[in-house]
Amino acid sequence: MFRNFLQAEFQPWGVLSDDQLDRLERHYKLLMSWNHRLNLTRITDLSEVVRFHYCESLFISNLLPDGHLSVCDLGSGAGFPGFPLAVMRPELEVTLIESDQRKAVFLREASRGIENIEVLAGRHQECKRTFGWIVSRAVALDEVLESTLAPNSALLLSAANAPPRTEVTKLPWGRDRIVAVSRGT
Repeated sequence: MFRNFLQAEFQPWGVLSDDQLDRLERHYKLLMSWNHRLNLTRITDLSEVVRFHYCESLFISNLLPDGHLSVCDLGSGAGFPGFPLAVMRPELEVTLIESDQRKAVFLREASRGIENIEVLAGRHQECKRTFGWIVSRAVALDEVLESTLAPNSALLLSAANAPPRTEVTKLPWGRDRIVAVSRGT
């Protein structure tokens, strides 16, 4: 059911292969299983999970430049938007940064066997690496904008929180949600 709904919802913006659908479905099943213990998401209705978690995350893949990029997902939580982004774009190197150790354990389990995902358990302020892009949706906007981890960002936000000097793309799944893209100088 998850696969069919995800494929139908995202089809106008991209095609998901069987392998990608397998990886995303495995993540979804783990998310629902682990959610009882870790409170990874308050959203549990299938249609809302697909639209708000997976489709919004996958949509970012259309806004990033083509080719090999290094991307960090700040405050990855259950892996959004970084996990679906890594599945959609295997040429990306995606680092999921999560300060909650238990959530980091979930991320490691969920990303097992996916070579382009790395999990860093710790605060993003402690990270000594740099990346080409930051993606995020759960971290305070000021923290992301003040971060020196990457010159470029793609942030999932409510429209009311759009930072100045960003390219804003409205998400097609309602909820007054946008992706705000900022490209470094």
